[in-house]
Amino acid sequence: MPLADLRPLDTRPLFRPVSSELAVLLRSLTPADWERQTIAGAWLVRDVVAHLVDTALRRLSFHRDGMAPPPPGRPIGTPRDFVEFINHLNAQWVAASKRFSPRVLTELFDRASADLAEWFETRPLHAPALFGVSWAGEQESDAWFDIGREFTELWHHQQQIRMAVGAPSLPDPRYLRAVIDIAVRGLPHAFRDVSADPGQSLLIDVIGPAGGQWTLELDAHGWTIHVGTRDVATTRLQLSDEATWKLLFNALSDAEAAAAVTIEGRRELAAPLLRARSVIV
Repeated sequence: MPLADLRPLDTRPLFRPVSSELAVLLRSLTPADWERQTIAGAWLVRDVVAHLVDTALRRLSFHRDGMAPPPPGRPIGTPRDFVEFINHLNAQWVAASKRFSPRVLTELFDRASADLAEWFETRPLHAPALFGVSWAGEQESDAWFDIGREFTELWHHQQQIRMAVGAPSLPDPRYLRAVIDIAVRGLPHAFRDVSADPGQSLLIDVIGPAGGQWTLELDAHGWTIHVGTRDVATTRLQLSDEATWKLLFNALSDAEAAAAVTIEGRRELAAPLLRARSVIV
């Protein structure tokens, strides 16, 4: 596929079916399933569900209903301060949710996710976003990118639950393809401190039903990402669609990431990709 600019991606129609699939799964879980460990750090299945409820309710409150977010307890002066603030908000809700039964959490998720899908379906794609996509280095973003970021959160947390309880992944590859297409847009920010000669490029070849090819290039203004490939690339990197989401959403160890990727060319140019994340960490 020849090189082309990445276009805005409309993920608005994807929220409702993916949320509905998760609600169906949650209603099928046993009490023991809710207490299973996930790959999301110390979080159990119930904690991941609670987190999805929290983020949906927060988004509806701040975005749909126009309620100003409560101020942080201390000034946010660095990216690390912001990460700690977000982690604190998440931990507060997860701790409080221990009082909720699986049925209550499922009903909360079902209602909040349906309301959120309805809200996103009304939003214009090119309006200013409520929040900039920080892992892409943006303080201001278009709405389509902010909404797409929210979709990647819904999808990858659902996948964490499915992995924990032994449920199959959603079979439609368009969902994972959308997740990858949004996530790779953070790579220029991940490469911002990488030194190379202008014209150097990294081909990312993702194989599988949700795969595709993307190319990172360095020009006089910095790193940019495009869909497709040039005939010649400084470095070629290949990995599966499954490994791609796990890498970018913090679900692989360093050793697992290295084993999942095949690299041809300048290996040092591929190293930042193994550390890149499309989540706030």
